[in-house]
Parts: sequence; structure tokens; C-alpha cells
Amino acid sequence: MERLGTVAVVGVGLIGGSIGMALRARGLAREVVGVGRDMARLEEARGHGAIDRATVDMASGLAEADVVVVCTPVGRVAEDVRRASEIAPRSALITDAGSTKRTIVEAVEKSPRAAEMFVAAHPMAGSEKTGAAHARADLYQDRVCVLTPSPRTPRGLVGRAREFWSSLGCRTVEMGPAEHDEVVAFTSHLPHALAASLAGSVPADWHALAAGAFRDVTRVAGADTELWTAIFRENRGPLMNAIGKLQDRLSALKYALMTDDEESIRRWWGDARARRALFESRQPPAPHS
Repeated sequence: MERLGTVAVVGVGLIGGSIGMALRARGLAREVVGVGRDMARLEEARGHGAIDRATVDMASGLAEADVVVVCTPVGRVAEDVRRASEIAPRSALITDAGSTKRTIVEAVEKSPRAAEMFVAAHPMAGSEKTGAAHARADLYQDRVCVLTPSPRTPRGLVGRAREFWSSLGCRTVEMGPAEHDEVVAFTSHLPHALAASLAGSVPADWHALAAGAFRDVTRVAGADTELWTAIFRENRGPLMNAIGKLQDRLSALKYALMTDDEESIRRWWGDARARRALFESRQPPAPHS
């Protein structure tokens, strides 16, 4: 990708900070500007090497941006994209990193100017940790970034978004916003709900007997409460469907246990084990911490 001039990152936490670090480490931009609401946190991000310049004034941060990446909570993304489209040059690419897509795309497309500048994206990378202090330049290396353009999105702009996310190390795929939300309800949002359910079901005085399995399954339950409250609300329909499928799966095990059906239990576990093996075979090596 040709070197960019200014890239503005709106919301410099773990995700936005890692984008900034990747841009700076790879020499992909002349300047990375961090835009946010809290100057102290922005300066902390700058101290960690996530951005070159910090500002709480969106107008000054976006005035000369070639690319704007909105990394704010999902409930704020659409409004921040609309604001960015009114400030940034008309030639700028605006993209985002939100974990849900349909609601964001529909809201953005109420503004014709924003719709002409925006390509919705979801880089499938993250951590239960939050803040720029935990950002990493290699967070996106070999991770999938889903682009979810609508029929109104200019195809040339989609190509620019694909090139941008690829330059950070991502493998890009493209699908519709509604399809994305259905898929991630199962692959991302349901695992977080399951982790939180298990963590909330085990009494604290039993933790002495909890070891690796409990730790691994509940790891993401340590993620930010407000972040996941917003994600669950934004994607509540697909997530409710995913929860229903999980309940069906657990009900099958419960019935097999009630009837002491050894073969059904064996098939139940064997199917899960085979699917897990298939998942593992398709995974790239994890980036170094």
C-alpha cells in the first residue's frame, strides 16, 4: 500500500491503539492522530507508542485525514462516523472496528455523505484486557477482518478498505452486515455469554478446586462490562437465537445423562471434539505477546 499521510483513530483503546501501533511499526502513515474525549488517556496512548499526536477536538484531528478508523463502543460508532464524514476530506476512507454491523450500517446510510465514505469492518482480534496500555502492533497479524459493505457502498472504496486492513496484517473477507451479525453471534458473542454464565455460576469458595479448564473457559468473562452490555444489546436477536441453539445442545446432554445413555453421550462429545479439531486445523499461529 502506498504510504498514507494522516490516519485518524477515533477511540484509542486496545483496538484503536493496536491499529496505531501497527501503522507506526510498519511505516504506513506519516502521522497517526488519536482522537478521544479524555486527554490524559490519549497522552497515555501516545506514551505507549500508539499515536503520534493526541487531540480531543475531532475537527482538528480529522481535517487532513486520508483514513479515519472509528474504534468507539458500538452504540456510538454510527454517530461518530457521521460526524467524521462532515469533517474529513470527501476523499477520505472512513472505516470502523465495531463488533456488530447491521445496525451501524443502517444508521450510517441515513446520511448520504457518510454512506459514500464508509466501509464497515470488524477485525476479529482482541483481548479481555482493555486500554492502550495493552495494545500491540501485531494484534492483527494473520487475523480475519470482515468487511460488510452494503449495495450502496462504492466498490472502489471497498478496495481501499481491503488494502488498508490487509496492510495491518489482516486477512480480509466480505459478507453482508446481517450475515456477519448472525455468524459472530455464534463464534464470538455466545462464547462470551457462556464464559460469563460459567463464571457467575461457580461460588467463590469453590475456586480453590478450579484449575485450567475453568480458567480457559472463563478468560473472556474478564472483559469490560459496558463494552459487552452494548454488544449484546446491539446484536440481541442473533444472540438469542445462538443461546437457543446452545440450550438445545445442553438439553441433549442432559437427557442422555437422565437416561444413562452412554452411546449418546459418546456421540455428543465426539461430534464436539471433531469440530474443535477442524477449527484448530484452520487457525494461523498466534501472534507473540
